[in-house]
Amino acid sequence: MTPTLPECIEIETGPNPTHAVIWLHGLGASGDDFVPIIPELQLPASPAVRFVFPHAPVQPVSLNNGYPMRSWYDIYPPGAAARREDEAGLRSSEQAVRGLIARENQRGIASSRIVLAGFSQGCAMTLQTGLRLPDTLAGMVCLSGYLPLADLADAERHAANQNTPIFMAHGNHDPMVDISRAEASRGWLQERGYTVQWQVYPMPHSVCMEEVEDISTFLQQVLR
Repeated sequence: MTPTLPECIEIETGPNPTHAVIWLHGLGASGDDFVPIIPELQLPASPAVRFVFPHAPVQPVSLNNGYPMRSWYDIYPPGAAARREDEAGLRSSEQAVRGLIARENQRGIASSRIVLAGFSQGCAMTLQTGLRLPDTLAGMVCLSGYLPLADLADAERHAANQNTPIFMAHGNHDPMVDISRAEASRGWLQERGYTVQWQVYPMPHSVCMEEVEDISTFLQQVLR
């Protein structure tokens, strides 16, 4: 069954875009969150890029006593069954993200010209999808998050993105996703030969201007 594609905000930096960035937001946020980052990236006029900001579905989140909010997958309270993960939710959202990539392919943008980007939960979905995708991406931007289902990723990862550049960044004062979890994810990737550009910034669970500048440099390197 073809997964239902999430609603999206789309912004093109020029006519007839040849490249795309699919940017996934964090828990409780929406696609609107990262729209303001486009002018701050100060990307060159060429190539034209289509930015796609999907909205995660609204669903109950266990961490917040079942209160419904936008979420790519459920988050369980700390200590719940030794960091239990919502495998079904992760896989469902992975299929939705794959659907967004396929739609860009249908619109004439090859996967090799697409960057997957995400913050927090969106970072987790970027790695969940990107490592398993059978088509090579231009790059992955992984902000303030971690690798989910790490114990399954070895068996499921695809060689297509073994050499795809990965920009991974975190705040060293993050109270939501401890930097140690991000460091463990970075180590997992590097141990398996992935090319990871790792940056740490003096910030909480957020994005800072220095980070935006580094993301811009990364995007200009991979969106050629």
